Amino acid sequence: MISPTSRPVRSAFPAIQIALDFAIIAMSYLAILYWQTASIAAPSLQNVFLAALGYVVAGEFFGIFNTSHHRPADYDILLISAAWMTGFGFAVFGGFLLSPTTEPLQSSQQVLWFILALLCILLFHMIGRGLFVWLSEQGWTSRRCAILGNNPLGHQLAEAAAFDRDLGLKIVGVFDENPESQVRGFEELLNGIRTRKIDTVFIAVPIQRDQMIRDWIDRLADTTVSVYLVPNLEAFDYLYSRWGFVGGHTVVSIFETPIYGIDGCLKRIFDVTLSLLGLLLSLPIMTLAALAIKLNSSGPVFFRQRRYGLDGQEIHVWKFRTMTTMDDGLDVKQAIKNDPRVTEVGRFLRRTSLDELPQLFNVLWGSMSLVGPRPYAIAHNEQFRSLIRGYMLRHKVKPGITGLAQVLGSRLETDTVDKMRARIELDHRYIRDWSLWLDLKIMVKTIAVVLRQEAH
Repeated sequence: MISPTSRPVRSAFPAIQIALDFAIIAMSYLAILYWQTASIAAPSLQNVFLAALGYVVAGEFFGIFNTSHHRPADYDILLISAAWMTGFGFAVFGGFLLSPTTEPLQSSQQVLWFILALLCILLFHMIGRGLFVWLSEQGWTSRRCAILGNNPLGHQLAEAAAFDRDLGLKIVGVFDENPESQVRGFEELLNGIRTRKIDTVFIAVPIQRDQMIRDWIDRLADTTVSVYLVPNLEAFDYLYSRWGFVGGHTVVSIFETPIYGIDGCLKRIFDVTLSLLGLLLSLPIMTLAALAIKLNSSGPVFFRQRRYGLDGQEIHVWKFRTMTTMDDGLDVKQAIKNDPRVTEVGRFLRRTSLDELPQLFNVLWGSMSLVGPRPYAIAHNEQFRSLIRGYMLRHKVKPGITGLAQVLGSRLETDTVDKMRARIELDHRYIRDWSLWLDLKIMVKTIAVVLRQEAH
């Protein structure tokens, strides 16, 4: 997704949004209070200010008031909900510490306040998004943009702007950088600028043509058009691109992960909460599985194997033992269909993926995540890292119990380099497109995949 600027937009909109959210929090509190007591006492409003303060601080931390971040609506809903949960918790616990006996709302009314305020905040934020899109479509807030670069990068930029209406970019046309071309070229672009049909230009040509780009910029400097340079980062086969600043110097990441900072904290909270819940719910199943393994074949219940985790660090991954062998050396043979090493109980556990349940402990301890690229035995990592370009980039995030590759039909053995390469491409795609919403969708699809396999 391409944003027209990498710097915060200087706009009054964030301040208006904060003021509106503050009013919603206050009005919803007052509505519940008046409904309960038919009166409003000034001292009781301290919780309103505590909640609003906590919400605004968390919202700034999450970036929900930053108009230069163009997030999907579902991800915006998740961040707003997290910010309001923080603000509400700040109000409840902070208000209790300040004056534990003066809170006029009972617990049930506080829950109603939480729900009412959250629904109203989400409603007004979604209305704001829709209003911005409508104003852009009417041409009141949109930019009339031209793309200088009749190439794959230029057309991808045009498609992205057309797909994401929140960007507020109206593409007037794609102009050819080649002066000998028969399609619209630079002179016609200048004419569109002079007639005020174009107010923004994106230059999307290979950076090797720097002298031509300099000449264009010199001529565009004689106009009032806004100009943006779009570097062709795909030439470097990047994993996750992000602008940054180091001592006043602009840098662009080529290999990076989106899961750090507040996003990393949210994913960790997500993992701990659901892994604890999963362990509690699956305890009877794990107990029965352990008994079945012990009765069916000799050997330990659990199988522990060395694998690579975050940043390529060695971790120990736990599973229920499903085979008669426990390979963990330099030569680990992959499991295949109808593998004779698999026990009768192990075959059922593998088909239903119940053998992966002990990895919930890995998630709880922090060496794994619920969702991420599946970890492989160290022997397989060393084999494929020399055969597949960018293989080790999958270790830019924690390995997961399930992942995008597993829900898109790549759960079977990877007995060829091409099959493994296809799975690695899906792992890279997961890292590029990561969001908590994507994690939730993968988990839901994993359940569907497991049930479908069990039915067969």
